[in-house]
Amino acid sequence: MHTVWKGAISFGLVHVPVKMFSATEDKDISMRYIHKECGSPLSYVRKCPVCDKEVEWEEIGKGYEYEKGKFVMFDKEELEQVSGQADKNIVILDFVDLQEIDPIYFQKTYYLSPDQTGSNAYKLLMNAMKDTGKIGIAQISIRSKSSLAAIRVLDECLAVETMFYPDEIRPIAQVPNLPGQEEVKEKELTMAKMLIEQLSTPFDAAKYTDQYRERLLDLIQHKVAGEEVRIAPTQPQTNVVDLMAALQASIEAVQPVVTDPGSAAKKRPARKPAAPTAQQAVAGENISPTPVKKKRSTAKRKET
Repeated sequence: MHTVWKGAISFGLVHVPVKMFSATEDKDISMRYIHKECGSPLSYVRKCPVCDKEVEWEEIGKGYEYEKGKFVMFDKEELEQVSGQADKNIVILDFVDLQEIDPIYFQKTYYLSPDQTGSNAYKLLMNAMKDTGKIGIAQISIRSKSSLAAIRVLDECLAVETMFYPDEIRPIAQVPNLPGQEEVKEKELTMAKMLIEQLSTPFDAAKYTDQYRERLLDLIQHKVAGEEVRIAPTQPQTNVVDLMAALQASIEAVQPVVTDPGSAAKKRPARKPAAPTAQQAVAGENISPTPVKKKRSTAKRKET
């Protein structure tokens, strides 16, 4: 792994030298812009419109436009000093419970490993956080970008999750067309809950794949092989008008199918009352097992 950042974690007077590595990788398939007329890839140049010439990286600085056409300039050292990137320190401000943080705050994950002679302090912090169930909230600057960060234990490794600041989260009030205070129909809500229960399962990240990337790679391979590929258009989905019918169809689609009713009946130890159907659950019917008729004794039959 490539080292992204080197510095230290500090909590109280404890100093933990660490190296940072990117925990995720972008697997998007990148494509070049091509000139259709000749098939050549297009290139982009950094050109000054006033000097009318290409500008090299060493001639480029950073500036802030405070008025139209007026800039204040900054050099690299000034920006590093302002961002706090120069001291290379991750200062833990507080320890909190992970479940108190909404996922909207999280940006990107990095792994941390001990640097130089920091193994003992690294292990101490990791074990203390595991035993207390807490995570650290810190401030960090990576590549001139200041962020909040959550430091947590991931397996036997410390991980850093960079976070947005609260003023970077847009308020929900700005979202248009949110539903008002209209009441949800009780029958539809009951069926929706039933569907959620039937689709609920323990989370397993391995079962989810990037199907778009897989299809695109397959298409690339066919085109490289010189094959003409035509993809059938997908059928446009019509707007669902009858929610009840859609919910009922969804519940029936995810119900388990018994392939051999005979063998299933043999394995069943005792007959149980049938589970209510979706319609019965919605209607609120009381479903009770069919009563079993008792055999009259022989003595009773003689009296009659």
